[in-house]
Amino acid sequence: MTPTQPQFSQVAVLGAGTMGAGIAQVCAQAGSRVVLQDLTEPFVQKGLARIRDFLQKGVEKGKTTPEQRDLVLGRITTATDRAAAARSADLVVEAVPEQLELKNGLFRELAGVVAPTCVLASNTSSLSLAKVFAGVAGPGRCIGMHFFNPVPLMALLELVRTTGTAPATVEAAAAYGRQLGKEPIVVMDSPGFASSRLGVCLGLEAIRMVEAGVAQPEDIDKAMVLGYGHPMGPLKLTDVVGLDVRLAIADYLATELRHPGFQAPELMRRMVAEGKLGKKSGQGFYRW
Repeated sequence: MTPTQPQFSQVAVLGAGTMGAGIAQVCAQAGSRVVLQDLTEPFVQKGLARIRDFLQKGVEKGKTTPEQRDLVLGRITTATDRAAAARSADLVVEAVPEQLELKNGLFRELAGVVAPTCVLASNTSSLSLAKVFAGVAGPGRCIGMHFFNPVPLMALLELVRTTGTAPATVEAAAAYGRQLGKEPIVVMDSPGFASSRLGVCLGLEAIRMVEAGVAQPEDIDKAMVLGYGHPMGPLKLTDVVGLDVRLAIADYLATELRHPGFQAPELMRRMVAEGKLGKKSGQGFYRW
């Protein structure tokens, strides 16, 4: 479960939400010491509880031993001070909300706090990495590390390189990804990268089909699961990700790519306005 020497021995994960907690967990499972940081103590403790609950379910299913659970939890500490959390890190991964100004400000702040050799990584699913890292000292150490939800279970790690990312940074991130049990792919910085650009486009077309009365959500999803081997249909996946999250990505891609395929359907906008956000609200294309 744990390699003897992880690529990054000290990792700071900034943001203790669903993604941040999952990233912290897999890094700790790989043998790294992890600091999980968020703005307030309740946020941090909620993230830690997510990790604890996930590991406990593994124990109950016989996939994890109590000793392994405790070992992973013992590698994770928490903090509310961002600079203090990142100061000794070999790798910083941000998993804060998808707001360009927030992410860019965070990296500008930390660039002068961490060591020059520290790799700075963003978990953004669609924002331009060139803009996320604009003005950040040491562009060669900056990279996108896009994880997928649920992080402990999903095999893909999308590494996004800018024109300034050093080859050594890509190699180190890929090596660490494999230690995390992931299969890394490398893409250039482009709106939506590979995963979000394709996934959102498919999801939007599925919503248009519902809107036009082509078929029910269950049947559209079944077509992709049984006909194309997708593990989850595009509408159920939209529910899991969150309609509001996907709408924001769609609007961003529509602006950046100027492609009609990324224009959000009116049905999607109406559902978001009504609070039908998917799994997190209990209602989307499915009842949860």
